Amino acid sequence: MGIVKKTESESVTTWFVYMIRTAGGQLYTGITTDVQRRLDEHTSGSKGARFLRGKGPLELVWQCSVPDRSVASRLEYRIKQLSRKDKHRLLAGSLDVSLLLD
Repeated sequence: MGIVKKTESESVTTWFVYMIRTAGGQLYTGITTDVQRRLDEHTSGSKGARFLRGKGPLELVWQCSVPDRSVASRLEYRIKQLSRKDKHRLLAGSLDVSLLLD
């Protein structure tokens, strides 16, 4: 098999896992390629997650870049499985996100 070169249309896309805090203190975790656009969608309610509707103002409290969608989805799932206490440890930086990817 020969070397495969990527064209401009196949450029590498960075994915992000992010957490949003609602006005009531609830945490929402999601993935996207553009955190600010996604936060704007959640805030406007038009394309945002149903969970966040009517729970504003919303605050982006954490984000992490990952190499691809597969890793983003896996990390999102593992964060959603964490206890509230561990999610707050992640936000505070006392829980290493790399431990969730092993």
